[in-house]
Amino acid sequence: MKKEQFVYLLELVPRLHDDNNWTEQDEDIVERHFIRLKNYTDEGKVVLAGRTLNQASDSFGLVIFEAESEEEARKFMMADPAVEEGIMTAKLFPYRIALLRKSY
Repeated sequence: MKKEQFVYLLELVPRLHDDNNWTEQDEDIVERHFIRLKNYTDEGKVVLAGRTLNQASDSFGLVIFEAESEEEARKFMMADPAVEEGIMTAKLFPYRIALLRKSY
């Protein structure tokens, strides 16, 4: 079965818009979030992951990845430690990459 592409958008919960509110637990969650995405990128499931560099209240992250179904994609998104542990909210969208540069 050909895999479909999806994107999920991530936003920090409002409490974390102020850098002073971050805890060691929050930092640990983000580290696990990053490691998970890196591992799935290395395995070929994640195509791209990143975030904007503007102020926290307006910033967002995104993850473009492949899954066999929307149900699988939703489970993948919800298993993200940042989402699962409530420091980021996420929205899932079907997606299709139209153009991709050969190397970055």
